[in-house]
Amino acid sequence: MERDYSGTMIWFVSGLALGAAVALLLAPEKGERTRRKLMKQAERGRKTIVESGREIYERGKELYDRGREIAEDAAELFERGRNIAEKKINDRI
Repeated sequence: MERDYSGTMIWFVSGLALGAAVALLLAPEKGERTRRKLMKQAERGRKTIVESGREIYERGKELYDRGREIAEDAAELFERGRNIAEKKINDRI
């Protein structure tokens, strides 16, 4: 099952921005304490993005490697077929 990470990331970043704006407007605490809380939330968001990026990279790498294997197998099958066809042609000549 394929996952659309680009859409997920857009929604995540949008939610992060909206949450930060609401937090600033409705913060029950003042100044330094609010900034610390926001920095912690931003760090959590950054870690989530990094983890998602790693997952996307690993999945892409797996798909690339699998595609490469399939292409190599196809090239080998093509070469075998070409050799068989050449042999048949040479046998008839």
